[in-house]
Amino acid sequence: MERETGLVESSPFGSSRSWRDDDLIAASRELDAEMVIDAYRAGVFPMPLRPGLMGWWSPLDRGILPLDGLRVTRSLRKMIPRYEIRIDTAFDEVLDRCADPERPGGWIDDDIRLIYRELHRAGVVHSLEAWTHDGQLAGGLYGVSIGGLFAGESMFHDPEIGRDASKVALVALVELLREAGGAGRLLDVQWQTPHLASLGVIEIDREDYLRRLRRALRLSAPLWTTR
Repeated sequence: MERETGLVESSPFGSSRSWRDDDLIAASRELDAEMVIDAYRAGVFPMPLRPGLMGWWSPLDRGILPLDGLRVTRSLRKMIPRYEIRIDTAFDEVLDRCADPERPGGWIDDDIRLIYRELHRAGVVHSLEAWTHDGQLAGGLYGVSIGGLFAGESMFHDPEIGRDASKVALVALVELLREAGGAGRLLDVQWQTPHLASLGVIEIDREDYLRRLRRALRLSAPLWTTR
């Protein structure tokens, strides 16, 4: 992502001004944990434009996964018992696997790693991990949990260990959010892709997303405990 058009030099978080007609709404050379939390509360997330320049994004068409809309195929359902789901037992490894520079479209740089590790220690960022029964990490995901919002950041699976591990972690995430009282909760995946669409991800416009976000932030966060 090398676009620099439409940059807003001052932070729009919490501002009453209209956001521009672009997914990219701001850029900064600064990044810290407080900025990131403020951004998610405003419907914005960070993703680097290039080293040393952070982009702040609020997609015009936002990808979300309705908690009653996850598509669990017969083959995926058969894979679920093959894994044990754990929470926050290998966050650093999940983050590092998601940040593998050899992955197509990789975007997680050292600055992002540093901040999200800090947020993990603060209890804001969590990982769900799919482990084989002989103790191998086969896949997982991580994301930001603020009130009733879970903003999924990235997921990975290791095909040499097992199939569909990241999807099984996603199934577990949806179950956890439902158990916390699914009404009004928001599972944000940033953008819809063909792969995510096959799992039930839909697109909503920015204004609809922000309305849902305001409701979600009034809820309590799930209880993040290892199962």
